Amino acid sequence: MRPVLTILCVFLGLALGSPADGQVRADPAGQSAHGSTSDVSPGPQLRPQDASRFSVGGFIGFQDGLSLQGFALARDFAQGFPLQARFRIARTGVEPGSAPAARRIFINDATGGTPKEAGTTMDLGLDGIYPMGPRTSFFGGIRYTRFKANFKYVGGNEDFDVTSAHWGLGAGLEAEFPMGPKMSLLVSGGGEYFFSSRLSGHDTSYSPDGDDVNPRKDYTYDDADEAVDQPIWRPVALLGFSYRLGG
Repeated sequence: MRPVLTILCVFLGLALGSPADGQVRADPAGQSAHGSTSDVSPGPQLRPQDASRFSVGGFIGFQDGLSLQGFALARDFAQGFPLQARFRIARTGVEPGSAPAARRIFINDATGGTPKEAGTTMDLGLDGIYPMGPRTSFFGGIRYTRFKANFKYVGGNEDFDVTSAHWGLGAGLEAEFPMGPKMSLLVSGGGEYFFSSRLSGHDTSYSPDGDDVNPRKDYTYDDADEAVDQPIWRPVALLGFSYRLGG
């Protein structure tokens, strides 16, 4: 994790300290080939019609596990409105938790079999993106994730899932490095926080407010929360690309 964050900080530092590419220099004569600027009637400077307001792209990187993501971005909702909007979808492999503890809390007290385990999240996010410089932007928004931990006991005749669904918030910084007229390299880093939610497995569930369903023995939500690794705080370090649509 430390090497990933180090590389991310280097890229973000370059973005914060670099001048904008393709800056337009002022005409020292104050006029164009067709006449002086005084001949041009005033009015809003709108984006040319052939410049698309939409981009698509993807990320790969660390989000409490290996994450693959796709996104769609829209910009320039109105003249002078600074925010861009990005919707993203992701699939992330995460640590599921403790198989023996999950078995005791959700299933039974058996000890036979060899445990195999896997964890995933399916994530949705909606961000507002605010440009802070020529290449660097701040982003923040809402998150929704569905967590699933699978525990299988080979030779023990048990295969069960523990699931939960969480709302959350995310924020961070992102750097953009142009690679061509339409393609850009993206480096993104930040963090996410998810609110506690009901944990369900087999015919048992535990809720943060104590409204448990068919709890085993004297186990509580805190025990279930300790047994499985559903998302709470998640560091994010991603590398990706953006492709601007249109002609």
